[in-house]
Amino acid sequence: MQRKAVSSMRRRQLGFYVLMAAPLVFLLIFYFYPLQEIVRVSMTWRDRLQPEVLWSRLWASSTRRVIGFTFGQAFISTVLTLLLGLPGAYVFARYDFPGKRLIQALTTVPFVLPTVVVAAAFSTVLGPRSLLAERLGAGFDLRYTLSAILIAHVFYNYTVILRMVRGFWSTLDPYLEQAARTLGAPPLRVFWEITLPLLLPVVATAGILVFIFCFTSFGVVLILGGPRFATLEVEIYRQTIQLANLPLAAALSLVQIFFTLGWTLAYTRLQERISRPLDLQPQWVTQRRPRKPLEVVFLVMNLSLMAVLMVYPLLALVLRSFGRGLQFYIALFENPSHGIFYVPPLAAVGNSLRIALLAMGLALILGLLASLGLYRQRLGWLVDALFMLPLGTSAVTLGLGYLLTMGRPPFRLRGSVALIVFAHTLVALPFVVRSLLPALQSIQPRLRESAALLGASPLRVFIEVELPIVWRALAVGAVFAFTVSMGEFGATSMIVRPDMPTIPIAIFRFLSRPGALNYGQALAMSTILMTVSVFGFVAIERLRPPGTQAF
Repeated sequence: MQRKAVSSMRRRQLGFYVLMAAPLVFLLIFYFYPLQEIVRVSMTWRDRLQPEVLWSRLWASSTRRVIGFTFGQAFISTVLTLLLGLPGAYVFARYDFPGKRLIQALTTVPFVLPTVVVAAAFSTVLGPRSLLAERLGAGFDLRYTLSAILIAHVFYNYTVILRMVRGFWSTLDPYLEQAARTLGAPPLRVFWEITLPLLLPVVATAGILVFIFCFTSFGVVLILGGPRFATLEVEIYRQTIQLANLPLAAALSLVQIFFTLGWTLAYTRLQERISRPLDLQPQWVTQRRPRKPLEVVFLVMNLSLMAVLMVYPLLALVLRSFGRGLQFYIALFENPSHGIFYVPPLAAVGNSLRIALLAMGLALILGLLASLGLYRQRLGWLVDALFMLPLGTSAVTLGLGYLLTMGRPPFRLRGSVALIVFAHTLVALPFVVRSLLPALQSIQPRLRESAALLGASPLRVFIEVELPIVWRALAVGAVFAFTVSMGEFGATSMIVRPDMPTIPIAIFRFLSRPGALNYGQALAMSTILMTVSVFGFVAIERLRPPGTQAF
């Protein structure tokens, strides 16, 4: 009996090593190897490793300005998002009203949009061709200003506050507040002394997440900020692509990695506090119809803000893309320059589809193997966190790492489609793991144990027991991977060949060129990409299994 137990344990360990080998090797090659090369290059001067050089590069006045602006705009964006998002979270947490579920779904759409689409949408709202410019005069143009960056960041991250805080707030027991009011406490004191302390962990968690997103902002700042403004992400891109100053780009990437990983760790620790047990109540107990006139006014004001902030830019984007009928869409099929090196815009659609399908397949395979290994061995959070590291790492930093490592033996992948597929797979892998792992962990262990006792092999247990339970989560992971790949811009902008553009790269090129036709084609492609993202989000919401999900 003891020999059988030892043999069974060895088989489980061997199975674990087989499952985890491919995902860990993939992380080693396409994540850790590029990052260690960034560390080496950041400390190199005249082909010699000199760590003191890193400090001199980071202490330069131009570098300090970029770092200061990155922190400053992220802080202001986070504060604005919290100030505007918390009242909306209260509305959805405490009030029930017609159309609430539809509005909740619509408010989530901006967050799943690629950054180039968001930047293109706000260029139609804040630029000289916008309706506001027609009303306020020809001199109106908020592009390439700090205001444009802040507005776009609030638009992009408003739903983070809305979903995270609203979900927690809607289950807090309202009798705590009612008891305080019965004892004579005014509403403001009730909020500060009862409600806010309970909400503080989730508000801090949501705030850190928004700060991370704004700190690593790339497409929004690159397009709406213009040449005047640069975050660390944008400066890494410029130093690499435009100035070929790889040591300085590597030094900036180290700063980026240090802070984003630190805040990601703080986010995960705060997430644990949110999971602590409280006396939570069902939503039918905590929500009611607004009765008083002030409640109705408060509700209407917040819904109006959501419409202006989140619906109007997207609607303006779509309408402007049809400003000349179908001319801008028809132009996607044409070659107006008749140049032999011209890449038709429609080719970018084909490139994106092929790359997204390949990245989705590879991310599903690696994510499934990693999730099964983590689930069956019940490993600790540290191993689990390994597969979350790409989520807390800048895509532009990864692109720089690939430029440094993938153009020489033993890989020589620079300029190939395969490298883009691998980069997209790495970015999508955390989404697949976080979609699958909770579903696997929700399976009753006795189901798997019973099948094993009846003689079923691990493969048969997976096919006949586990797969029928987790197939919806697997489908969610597939849609996540496909949608993330279609919209990926940061890493792709660093490693893509000029003759192999994806949709986000084509949009950026069109926006960078003068002329109404180029601008119109950028809007048309943005509308196409937005449609794909929205359909992907709708599919995720329909396929999402019940229970707690990470995304």
